[in-house]
Amino acid sequence: MLRRSSLLARRRPAGRDYGEASSAFTLLEVIVALAVFALTAIVLGAAYVNVLTAYEIAGRSNQADEDVRFARAQLLAEPDHDKAEKGGDFSAPGGRPVKWHATIEPTTTADLFRVTFVCELAEAAAGGPQTVTEQFFVLRPTWADPVENTKLRQDALDRIAALQKKPKQ
Repeated sequence: MLRRSSLLARRRPAGRDYGEASSAFTLLEVIVALAVFALTAIVLGAAYVNVLTAYEIAGRSNQADEDVRFARAQLLAEPDHDKAEKGGDFSAPGGRPVKWHATIEPTTTADLFRVTFVCELAEAAAGGPQTVTEQFFVLRPTWADPVENTKLRQDALDRIAALQKKPKQ
């Protein structure tokens, strides 16, 4: 037994008291670790909330784009000029009301019209309606006035003849 205690005495560095717990964390180390953990949790939580908010905004934007596309398709499918200008309304998925109308102006080219399309989207989550305005050209013979169309075609033929320096037909 004496021999064993002498081996233990040789392994121990001098000047240390092994009666106390020497392998435990100090209070300062625990507080620093908790502070680092709390900051990391706050940063990751804020990033997660930002990602969720971005997905929600992108989803609402996609829904609004789909509603505008559907309303524009209704306008382009309408063969009657007056009904197309008057517009229409429908309920989008989720019960959101959508209204649209258009201003249709003839151009100097036969069967070609300048269309100002206005679509009003009622957002349930947002405070008020969102209005989308688009301008585009549409080639639509069914919207044309036959008398005006004949005059525009003759004017185009006259311009072509003048450019080619041919006599009128």
